[in-house]
Amino acid sequence: MAVASRLAVARVAPDGGAAGRRRRRRGRPVVAVPTAGRGRGGAVAASPPTEEAVQTTEPLTMEDLVAYLVSGCKPKENWRISLEPGGQFELSGAPLETLHQTCAEVNSHLYQVKAVGEEMRIGFLGIGFQPKWALSDIPIMPKGRYEIMRNYMPKVGSLGLDMMFRTCTVQIATAIFANSPFKEGKPNGYLSLRSHIWTDTDNNRSGMLPFVFDDSFGFERYVDYALDVPMYFDFMVGKLPQAPGELPTLNDWENHLTTIFPEVRLKRYLEMRGADGGPWRRLCALPAFWVGLLYDEESLQSISDMTSDWTNEEREMLRRKTPFRDGYVRDLAEEILQLSKNGLERRGYKEVGFLREVDAVISSGVTPAERLLNLYETKWQRRVDPVFQELLY
Repeated sequence: MAVASRLAVARVAPDGGAAGRRRRRRGRPVVAVPTAGRGRGGAVAASPPTEEAVQTTEPLTMEDLVAYLVSGCKPKENWRISLEPGGQFELSGAPLETLHQTCAEVNSHLYQVKAVGEEMRIGFLGIGFQPKWALSDIPIMPKGRYEIMRNYMPKVGSLGLDMMFRTCTVQIATAIFANSPFKEGKPNGYLSLRSHIWTDTDNNRSGMLPFVFDDSFGFERYVDYALDVPMYFDFMVGKLPQAPGELPTLNDWENHLTTIFPEVRLKRYLEMRGADGGPWRRLCALPAFWVGLLYDEESLQSISDMTSDWTNEEREMLRRKTPFRDGYVRDLAEEILQLSKNGLERRGYKEVGFLREVDAVISSGVTPAERLLNLYETKWQRRVDPVFQELLY
């Protein structure tokens, strides 16, 4: 998203003609792209831009937006650590060949932040929701994007600020990894409060996407959906207060895609967003679960066959209830876990061992959240403070 100090590079059309007109698709303005290096006549304009620069910015086409998604995964060296709205640390790891490499990367990251944190008397907790502090206790990270979201969220849902400041995810499957049963020092009534929060955060940009199960689904349909999701403020029509008259660029399109929060988010890769944060020993189980299902053609086809006749209503129900058709979610989980194991075996990298934590949850039928609640009622004597030691990295 453009800000007042941002420099934008745009090609100026000599006569302000066709290159200066904003194209529309189905009545919607499409974002504009800087075109430095695409021919002569490059001009640099600081925000807010001159009227001439605004009128002559070459627009992106629908094909440009689709091509961005089609272009593939981020390069291997493109990983980063970010500071989230309430001080949560997030590692966006590199795409790697094997789960052993992924787990080594996660372990290296945790060792580093743990070493730095110990010097500062700071700890890191593996849980899906802040178990004790109220919203007013959470420090707000000084980032313009978060200020925009903080002002916007209460207008579209009642739980958006909780999502921003008090949740933590590792972005995989919900029921198996449910791990957020506490709020402000006591049980909150949910095994995954983090997951529940998404039901009333901003329904314009979160939840299930029924159209992805259509046979005709493709990148263009996802772009249609993303264009329908409101940009924060009125940037699409040049009404951003910090840059009046300026239109979005391809970088702003990339940022816009990060403000869409469905259960599975398509960027230049699939981001599986279903699981609560958890302890160190479970972190490597999360990618293993999905790799076994999605990186093996036989397992992927089996999952496709299994879910082919599920209705949108049934998929939505699975987010809230455990009985399913003639059985329970646990029955599905056992079958899906076996498919994941089979997929990992066929990959040939000796990765099945990473699923031990998942196997333990499914075979016992006890989620991580239920285990924490049992400790709360027994060993912890209805005190939540011991969770900070129990789940400390």
